[in-house]
Amino acid sequence: MESLGFLGSFGSTALGYVVPFLFVLTIVVFVHELGHFLAARWCGVGVRVFSVGFGPELFGFYDRRGTRWRLSMIPLGGYVKFVGDENEASKTDAEALARMDESERSRAFAAKGVGARAIIVAAGPIANFVLAIAIFTAIFTLYGRQVTTPRIDDVVVGSPAERAGFQAGDIIIEIDGEPIGDFSQLQRIVSVSADTPLDFVVTRGDETVALTATPERQEITDRFGNKHRVGILGIQRNTTGDDITVEDYSPPQALGLAVSETWFVTERTLTYLFAVIIGKESADQLGGPLRVAEVSAQVATIGFVALINLAAILSISIGLINLFPIPMLDGGHLLFFAVEAIRGRPLSEKAQDVGFRIGFAAVLMLMIFATWNDIIHLSSL
Repeated sequence: MESLGFLGSFGSTALGYVVPFLFVLTIVVFVHELGHFLAARWCGVGVRVFSVGFGPELFGFYDRRGTRWRLSMIPLGGYVKFVGDENEASKTDAEALARMDESERSRAFAAKGVGARAIIVAAGPIANFVLAIAIFTAIFTLYGRQVTTPRIDDVVVGSPAERAGFQAGDIIIEIDGEPIGDFSQLQRIVSVSADTPLDFVVTRGDETVALTATPERQEITDRFGNKHRVGILGIQRNTTGDDITVEDYSPPQALGLAVSETWFVTERTLTYLFAVIIGKESADQLGGPLRVAEVSAQVATIGFVALINLAAILSISIGLINLFPIPMLDGGHLLFFAVEAIRGRPLSEKAQDVGFRIGFAAVLMLMIFATWNDIIHLSSL
């Protein structure tokens, strides 16, 4: 009975990780590949395979245009294989092209102009950003946004806030020129600004006061036990019911807010990655599939809205990563197309092959590094 109890507990735990992870990742991957697919159809390129996942096919079907839609065993990505492609990375199959008649060859990806090919490749990451904006818009339209007055109730002794001159009762209305209307907005800006001076404008009674403070980098533990190093200012907020309001938005207002939210996530992600490159931030916050699965399971305990919000954030991340100019990724293809547009002819097959090998090695090393970070993180819990 004890062994059965253990297996039942393990199964429940595994299911709690796997289902949210697959739900979030499948949505993001499907929309990314759908962007490639729709752009290809629009540009007159034939599509052989539309796959969610890699490896052996679990099940699939053909549509009326001969595209094989398939769900594959390894759910860590997906691909669209065009007419004339040798593999999932859209490497051209020269021998297959030579055997095609003129009508079929005209539908090959390689037969299209550099502009059409760039549109098809860029459509995947663009679709990820569109998905994020659509999700944020739906959430803001249906649920509004909870807003808490950005008032300071307590200032921690010896903190950056105390040294800068903040006082209990101050209401923060601006940070680096950006209007602040919500305490959570204040927290987000401060958390990603460790060791960076910030210019604040606060109201203090009938006065407006300008202050400058530099958040300190500290390690905090979230509600799920995960540790994060973030910027801390040293102010506290004692929330009461009178301080919390829910702002409702019309669809156009929600759309504008969704675009701003998408830009915020994009900017902060790029800022963090740049800080890692120059050695200002540690790379241990970079996570792979195991971390995504863990976070998905944790967020799923909060509710469906939180999980779909995570899907929007993950969609932005995947869109950004795919735009990096690394061969094997969409950004690498766009780099090759840019070179082709400048030279008037594509790079040699040998040069492209070398580029793809380098890109494959870079992506593989990144995956290994991220997975290693995941293992260290999970072992520390």
